[in-house]
Amino acid sequence: MASDVVLSYSGGLDSTILLYRFLAEGKRVSALGFNYGQRHQRETISAKEICRRTGVEYKLVDISALNPIFGRSALTNSEVAVPHGHYADATMKATVVPNRNMIFLSIAGAYAISIGAKYVSFAAHAGDHTIYPDCRPEFAQAFDKALGLADWRRVELLAPFLNFSKVDILRSATQLAVPLEITWSCYEGGDVHCGLCGTCIERKEAFSLAGLKDPTIYRE
Repeated sequence: MASDVVLSYSGGLDSTILLYRFLAEGKRVSALGFNYGQRHQRETISAKEICRRTGVEYKLVDISALNPIFGRSALTNSEVAVPHGHYADATMKATVVPNRNMIFLSIAGAYAISIGAKYVSFAAHAGDHTIYPDCRPEFAQAFDKALGLADWRRVELLAPFLNFSKVDILRSATQLAVPLEITWSCYEGGDVHCGLCGTCIERKEAFSLAGLKDPTIYRE
């Protein structure tokens, strides 16, 4: 399938809004989701449904064999509890999956090269910088340089939300008809959002600060 952009796509608020932004710009998008043994694989159901609605190619890449190398991340190790509290709290560092974006973007880069896409993209934003090292602008700049050397044809990294807050991203969706109600954020991995983990609290807060009605069903 001919595409302009290969998007690392989770089915969450940020990556879904980015997907709709690219489509509004007339870009052809291929979306890659990843099964890395995460406890919240529920996100892939949302990703698949949103891609079905938009007609975007969606591939779920199974890299679950890598799960043992991720150590004691709360997202991949069932023996580690997902911390509750604000997303900016130091306890949220328990949700770091080592080098996750490097792995995802490298695979997306390989796919972009194979199908002739010009760009690889992810939806990292300013609120991620203090918790996730591979969401920092310095990481994005370095990866873009490496990606540009990975093939004879230049492939670029697009990270348009790097300096956006979650609220900025959410406000940008108001003109895009994004189905926010079916996006998935929760790290607990149940049938509905837990309402207590860092990403749930960040999600609630973003809707409130953006002045938008939150369509999410929360357990708590």
